[in-house]
Amino acid sequence: MPGSSTAQSASADTDVTMRSATAAQQERILVMDFGGQTAQLIARRVRDQNVFCQVVRHDLSADRVRELNPKGIILSGGPASVYGVGAPMIDPAIFDLKIPILGICYGMQVTCHTLGGKILPVHAREFGRAPCTQSANKAATNALFDGIPKTFNAWMSHGDQVETLATDFEILASTSTCPNAAIRHKSRVIYGLQFHPEVTHTQFGGHLLANFVLKICGCEGTWRISSLIEQHVARIRRIVGTDQVICGLSGGVDSSVVAALISKAIGDQLSCIFVDNGMLRKDERQQVEEQFSKHFKTDLHVVDARARFLGELAGVSEPQQKRKIIGKVFIDVFRDEAKSIPNAKYLAQGTLYPDVIESGANPDGPAATIKSHHNVGGLPAELGFELIEPLRDLFKDEVRRMGLELGLPEIMVWRHPFPGPGLAVRCLGEVTEERLRVIREADAILIEELHLAGIYRDIQQAFVVLLPVNSVGVMGDDRTYENVAAIRAIQSEDFMTADWYQFPYEILAKISTRIINSVRGINRVVYDVSSKPPATIEWE
Repeated sequence: MPGSSTAQSASADTDVTMRSATAAQQERILVMDFGGQTAQLIARRVRDQNVFCQVVRHDLSADRVRELNPKGIILSGGPASVYGVGAPMIDPAIFDLKIPILGICYGMQVTCHTLGGKILPVHAREFGRAPCTQSANKAATNALFDGIPKTFNAWMSHGDQVETLATDFEILASTSTCPNAAIRHKSRVIYGLQFHPEVTHTQFGGHLLANFVLKICGCEGTWRISSLIEQHVARIRRIVGTDQVICGLSGGVDSSVVAALISKAIGDQLSCIFVDNGMLRKDERQQVEEQFSKHFKTDLHVVDARARFLGELAGVSEPQQKRKIIGKVFIDVFRDEAKSIPNAKYLAQGTLYPDVIESGANPDGPAATIKSHHNVGGLPAELGFELIEPLRDLFKDEVRRMGLELGLPEIMVWRHPFPGPGLAVRCLGEVTEERLRVIREADAILIEELHLAGIYRDIQQAFVVLLPVNSVGVMGDDRTYENVAAIRAIQSEDFMTADWYQFPYEILAKISTRIINSVRGINRVVYDVSSKPPATIEWE
């Protein structure tokens, strides 16, 4: 195995090479992030137009923007007030670059503030849909609203708004409480929207963003997953040469797509490691072995480490401690197995674009770290490998599309996400073999019933949580005192926000009945009707 210091240095060079693979020679739109919750959603909406979109810091310099050479810039919303102390601002020179700009919510306010307008708080914060009407004398020449009805519902979410426009701006649309709901500069290609076109609550919001990206910025929409695959294949071959690549498999879509992509590029130079930690879903190990022997001609190492993990977790109930133990043992097990693979120089990981954004790992990306990631993708640099992260420019839905393009079966591509620590964080309290048996059987029933009802794809994530609570029940003539299980099922576009799935009662009743009747150890089933926020998707 390479020495750590040399490998880490080389890793940075390789990582940069792989990171630039997607963006190289592509038309792109920049989203300057002012801390809004929907900055990533804006980027995803732009990519719906087959245009590469990158989320960057709000304080990126005009010189750096010029180097990135975007076809357009979108300024996101944010929680601050432009007149507040320390409010995030933009380099004013960006407005002189002659690049089309669209400011959304706070992005519009910071545009107007920088260019001479006046922003004031509204009497009452506006949140929700509002009828928005285009200005009659501007509709015919307004490319931003081309093909959009004169009046439509727009989603408002703001406590400030533009009170006075600079003389260089004109009004494109208004609501009853927001006269400057949409504006544009009279001589520069600069637009502003007080509402949020990126959310589905705004009618024709996607159409509006498409107008900006395709008609105003002049993008041709040439960014395709199929061409991206070929770019990555060529780069992986060039970087790897005759060396060996290791990929850590989890059974999930991200690692599966990485393995498929690298297998396409270098064939038997790929070795995959799958660690059975004893906290997998029912029959998961067998499914992974079967799927990868069927769809890949690759070297698969399956490590049975169940006893090791469960031994370390004995008597531990605190969630963070469980995660730390599982993470440490996983690294040790993975490292030991990796030593058995000769000529292994590279480590492939399924790092996605949201991970890169939220961890602050991109030098041009938002500075605030929302959550930390070991080397972003999950394994630490101390392993001594050079990293290959071909998915780090992609969102989850784009990864799924790539998986289908690579020929992976839909059952693998559309599988619900599963946490790294596995059932340990869904088995609240101490993790034991018996409690894992109970939750594993109940979870399998839930997933089977979702498939039978034809609603599995309508739900983005569903699972059973075993609570550290017993309840009294009656089965036949006997009194029982057994576990309570909770069902969690959510719908989400980006997993940053989520809402609970509204089951038809008859399906929920069937799931509950099957679990109680079939799984020894459960006598009560409850349903989690919490949204994110304030709740998280997982319970631990």
